[in-house]
Amino acid sequence: MKTDTGYKIKILGISGSLRDHSSNTHLLRIIGNLLPDNVSFNLFGELHLIPPFNPGDKENEVIVNLKNAISAAQGVIICTPEYAFGVPGVLKNALDWTVSSGEFNDKPLAAVSASPLNSGGDKALASLLLTMTALGARKNEICSLSVPNIKAKLSVEGHLTDASLLHPLQILVDNLLLTIDESV
Repeated sequence: MKTDTGYKIKILGISGSLRDHSSNTHLLRIIGNLLPDNVSFNLFGELHLIPPFNPGDKENEVIVNLKNAISAAQGVIICTPEYAFGVPGVLKNALDWTVSSGEFNDKPLAAVSASPLNSGGDKALASLLLTMTALGARKNEICSLSVPNIKAKLSVEGHLTDASLLHPLQILVDNLLLTIDESV
């Protein structure tokens, strides 16, 4: 990490779920608490307001907000559930708006899928990583994590109840920060 005390890293979190008490959003908040003091963490909360992607349409304010948030961040963490063996449409739609503008190009990425199933949302994670490859995100072999049986690992309020999940989450965070540090 950079030793300059004035250096402030910005991380953007994007949840693929729109549910108020989503396990994926809870995981992003837990991840945010694992970040060191010189890192700011913000969750993008307007995914539900992004219109269907049409390259012929003019971008609205929410799309501009998304693109600006991605551009201003040194790294992005996306946490998604798996819907019908894939990424939720609302997340894929938001990512599609960035295809031609390049906000994710060479942007350090961490990707998480969490599911109540034993598979941990592995198909959604694979789909997300494929999309992020197309968008040019900077990633490596340890930039992603699949979390199975998420309902047994979080309380209803979103607190971590399975301490064994902390270690892989910390590895993910450390890898993202190292990737950011290498890109600066």
